[in-house]
Amino acid sequence: MLYYLSLGANLGDREQTIKQALELIEQQVGHVLRCSSFFYSAPWGFESENEFCNLCCAVESSQDPLSVLRLTQTIERALGRTQKTQIIKHQTSNIKHQTSIYSDRTIDIDLIRAFDDSGNEINCQNNQMVNDQMVNVLTLPHPLWQERDFVKIPLAEIMP
Repeated sequence: MLYYLSLGANLGDREQTIKQALELIEQQVGHVLRCSSFFYSAPWGFESENEFCNLCCAVESSQDPLSVLRLTQTIERALGRTQKTQIIKHQTSNIKHQTSIYSDRTIDIDLIRAFDDSGNEINCQNNQMVNDQMVNVLTLPHPLWQERDFVKIPLAEIMP
């Protein structure tokens, strides 16, 4: 399978942390085929004095999407990521809403797009029960990737 990942960091030695993440992805997830150049941007979805360093990479892996997600989350924790984006779900007037609360991070690794061995894009929405509530744990392609220049621009460098 072919995965396109987005990596970003805005705390610590950002470039070095991303390079370490790429090494761990190579060791634990699959072969890193290509990487974009670094892309620098202001935080998206929150305010911070810390600018982000981002890149995208293409990874060939025999792992299924949920396994890749779990492995990348393990890599994030190994590199100092202590909390994930908080998702707050609420309902008003019979309309369900979801609010994301973003924060500074040492590393963030997102699965953006995935393709099977025949080159067909994988579309999935994997849900799991967490604390008696159904929670979406993975959506492919990533639902916000086209709204984020820090993903679109690096991805365009490496994706045919």
